[in-house]
Amino acid sequence: MQPIDISEIPNEIKKYMGTIHSIRFPKQGCTSDVAIIECEKAVFALKRTKEHLYNTWLNKEISVLHCLSSKTDLPIPIIKEFKCDKDQTWALIEYLEGATVREALSNEKNKETREEIIFVFGKALSRIHSTSCPAELKYKTPWIDEMLLKATYNFTHYEVDGSEAILNKIQTQKPKNFKQTLIHGDFTIDNVLLHNGKVSGMIDWSGGAYGDPRYDVALAIRPKPNVFENSDREIFFEGYGNKIINQEEYDYFANGLYEFF
Repeated sequence: MQPIDISEIPNEIKKYMGTIHSIRFPKQGCTSDVAIIECEKAVFALKRTKEHLYNTWLNKEISVLHCLSSKTDLPIPIIKEFKCDKDQTWALIEYLEGATVREALSNEKNKETREEIIFVFGKALSRIHSTSCPAELKYKTPWIDEMLLKATYNFTHYEVDGSEAILNKIQTQKPKNFKQTLIHGDFTIDNVLLHNGKVSGMIDWSGGAYGDPRYDVALAIRPKPNVFENSDREIFFEGYGNKIINQEEYDYFANGLYEFF
C-alpha cells in the first residue's frame, strides 16, 4: 500500500506541481510519509505528517528552512508550498539530488572512499556549527533547559524510548556549559546527502536551533551497522576539525536526552 495517494494531496499543492508524471516512495522513518514526485515543473519531495507531535515537528522544520534559506548559504531544500490543518501537515519541498551518507556507505567497499565519505560528513557538521545562527532560531532560555522541558512533556504525553530513570538522570546531571552554535538537531547519516563525493543537501531540520553542538556530534557518531563501530569516529573528528565531546557527554546526549525525541 502506498503511503500517499494522489487523491489525498491538497489541491493547492497539486495546482503548484501541475501534471504528475511519476511518483515513488523512498524508505522513510515512522514520523512522516514521503513521496518523490516528478511533474511538469520539476522534481519535488512531498512530506506529510498525521499525528500531533509529528505535525508540530514538520511545522517547525518549515519555519527553520524558511529562515535558513534566506539567511545562510547552507545546502538545504527550499519549501515550495505547505498546507496544515488540525489533522495533517503537508510540505512540498525542493528535491535535492544525492544519496544519504548511509546509502553511500552501504554500497561502498573501498576503504579509502569510505573514509572520505565519513570525513566529508564530519566537515559538513563543522560547516553548520560555524554558520551564524539567525536570531529567530534562538530561544529566550538556554537550549538545554528548553530540551529538558520538551523531554518531560514528551515522556508524559507520548510513547518515547526514554524511561523515568533516564529522565531524572538527564535533569539532575546536565553537562557543563558549552559555547552554543547553530545546530541541526538530528544530524545523522540519514539526513546528509552526497552527490559526486560532495554534500548536496542537509535535510530534516525540525530540531534546528541555537543550541549545544555536542548534541549534533553525539547523534552523528552513534554506532550503526558497519558505521562508527571502530576508527570511523577518529576520521569524523578529523573532518569536523576538533573533538568537542567526551564519552560522558556522548552518553548524556545520545543515550539520554535523545531517547525522548
